[in-house]
Amino acid sequence: EVQLVESGGGLVQPGGSLRLSCTASGFTFDDYTIGWLRQAPGKEREVVSHINFNDDRFHDDTTYYADSVKGRFTISRDNAKNMAYLQMDSLKSEDTAVYSCAMTSFSVATQPYEYRTWGQGTQVTVSS
Repeated sequence: EVQLVESGGGLVQPGGSLRLSCTASGFTFDDYTIGWLRQAPGKEREVVSHINFNDDRFHDDTTYYADSVKGRFTISRDNAKNMAYLQMDSLKSEDTAVYSCAMTSFSVATQPYEYRTWGQGTQVTVSS
């Protein structure tokens, strides 16, 4: 059974940092792109960032960031541990949302419908 479990959310003040973790099981982790999606109350789900599978031809991971988080968020993955991470710095109130990690076979996936499985999510609240 494919499972993705997020952790690391919480309440943080504006300007603070959080590190989200995604633990994956039930599939060959390094064959898939992993994305972080978020959904704020009353808003549509959006893709915040993704990191694609490790392609030996390029000897590098390819990452994507939404404009709203570029320069503040950093995505990474550890294929040996079947885990992905989202380091979130300089958090703003508009970053408040439920964050989920998700998997896709696409190397580039900037729309939520391109992901086929995601976890239950972890709440991130940025407030003073």
